[in-house]
Amino acid sequence: MLTGGSVAQAQTESSNAPPPEVATTVAQIDAAANQRNLDGVMQFFGRNFVHADGLTRSRYEDALQDLWERYPVLTYQTEINTWQQEGAAIVYETTTTITGTQVINGQDFALNSTMRSRQRLENGRIVRQETLSEQSRVTTGENPPTVDMQLPEQVMIGRSFNFDAIVQEPLGTRLLLGSAIEEPINTNQYFTAAPVDLELLSAGGLFKVGRAPALPDSRWISAVIIREDGITLETRRLRVVGRE
Repeated sequence: MLTGGSVAQAQTESSNAPPPEVATTVAQIDAAANQRNLDGVMQFFGRNFVHADGLTRSRYEDALQDLWERYPVLTYQTEINTWQQEGAAIVYETTTTITGTQVINGQDFALNSTMRSRQRLENGRIVRQETLSEQSRVTTGENPPTVDMQLPEQVMIGRSFNFDAIVQEPLGTRLLLGSAIEEPINTNQYFTAAPVDLELLSAGGLFKVGRAPALPDSRWISAVIIREDGITLETRRLRVVGRE
């Protein structure tokens, strides 16, 4: 449902081309990000910008800078999914694919991330952003495990949920180590890595049952799978929603 106005007053233009203002903003943000031009990206964000994860404009800029420092090579590609005119503002949803690499102690790590987001554009500036879904994969090694991660996009408060991370290759005589990590998404978690406690996996993956917290929020759910020929870290966003 729309906010800030009645449904009858809002225009939904999902099937039509987005307004030039939106298309230009998205293209120029991608171009600036691909050139690692931080000022070029941030000029499209309003001074009072807020992110649903709790990030202010300054913290959002810090998070972007931190990502670029960890991954010297990154490529951004964004597609516009839908848009709505909401008074003088435009609310639009996008899907952004990010790929990149970093080197740690002489070892290559590859990132592949897909994020679906909703933005509110006012007077040519993004004033609010919300991440609707998110999945990221980091791999390293000659033959990192192929992991099929099964997790719902959202769960109701207090409900249990299944979280499986299944390695697609036959286990054979090889050993697997792994860990499941659950992190609340807040401004501190953007800059702090969670500790990892590895366990020996005898069933070809991780099979866990979690329970959603009592209040609505968002969580990062991750699986770390280690084999002698590679490592895979898969992370998904889980939205915890309230009762209707």
